[in-house]
Amino acid sequence: MLGAGQTKRIYIERKNMDSLETDYAAGLLDACEPPCLSLYQPTHRHRPENQQDPIRFGNLVKALKESLLQKYPMREIQELLDPFLALAGDRNFWNHTLDGLAVLGTRGMFRVYRLQRPVAELVVVADSFHTKPLIRILQSADRYQVLGLSRQEIKLFEGNRDVLDEIEPAQGVPRTITEALGEKLTEPHETVASYGGVGGSHSPMHHGHGGKESEVDIDAERFFRAVDRGILEHHSRPAALPLILAALPEHRQLFHKVSHNPFLLGEGIDIHPDALSIDELRQRAWQVFETHYLARLAALVEEFGSARSKGLGDEDLAQIAKAVVAGRVATLLIEADREVPGRIDAATGDIEFDDLAHPRVDDVLDDLGALALKMGGQVVIVPTERMPTETGIAAIYHY
Repeated sequence: MLGAGQTKRIYIERKNMDSLETDYAAGLLDACEPPCLSLYQPTHRHRPENQQDPIRFGNLVKALKESLLQKYPMREIQELLDPFLALAGDRNFWNHTLDGLAVLGTRGMFRVYRLQRPVAELVVVADSFHTKPLIRILQSADRYQVLGLSRQEIKLFEGNRDVLDEIEPAQGVPRTITEALGEKLTEPHETVASYGGVGGSHSPMHHGHGGKESEVDIDAERFFRAVDRGILEHHSRPAALPLILAALPEHRQLFHKVSHNPFLLGEGIDIHPDALSIDELRQRAWQVFETHYLARLAALVEEFGSARSKGLGDEDLAQIAKAVVAGRVATLLIEADREVPGRIDAATGDIEFDDLAHPRVDDVLDDLGALALKMGGQVVIVPTERMPTETGIAAIYHY
């Protein structure tokens, strides 16, 4: 059992590295030794609403304990709950929450994810983590990233139709031209800024230095190439999110010329983010992305309809479950706000329906989504109004 100081040290280290996309891609959410504890809670960004969040969290931890007591001895329960209790007492954490919170814990692992979407209060103790709310976020079709770009620096944002937040670029992504080029930078920092720096509010100035403007353009191109490589490797590929470029027109043109990022949208925002409030930037980004979002959902619904007409589409939960474990599902559409309490036999696909309050029961739709992903299928969480079925699920089969 960890001592209080050791638990705190591990928590401080973890706060700076927990990434939902990275953990999910690495299969960390699948690596759980029962009991697996999952806690979800809506949170608030600002006072006074966020002052109640730690209290509600404490009540949810009590609910976890009550569920665990149905099967496990107290000494095992305390070890599992210690990291949750440490989080409950971290004032700095509760002053920097977003719209939702997911906390997953088991022996030897504890993960905390700040979410950009509210989630329903829920605690589950089961043989696997309850991940449907996280899959909903990861697989939702309305997520995107925004790259704010100037000749001097970058900013990175992630959001959806409702919210946009600046995020910290991963290690390996140069944030400034100096960081990218170092000693190979042709022009000093000040001269770069004089040719249109942050926000693009400065007009190009010519000082009679011969070819220095072209040298600055060469440096900008090298900087943009380094940014493109870093964003593709550390953000676009792991998250598989569309990327919207926000920059002055001349910078957008140059970046598109050098970019090899297949997630970069052709449309963009012809202004640097520094010239907009965060909500104005979100509105501009959604104007760019909404057409792609609606087109993707419409294409999925049309594909399901076509597949069903050929006997390759299904909305029957029991039949879909058997097809998932057999590896026959190419695409699985899951309704965002639907839950079906029960258990799936991973060998046969048989479903045993039950009460979600039971410590060994999870959400069937959650488990089917996780299984489909493991089998190489595509999972998309779809808003209720866009679902092509009334059962909460729709499958497109390989055969």
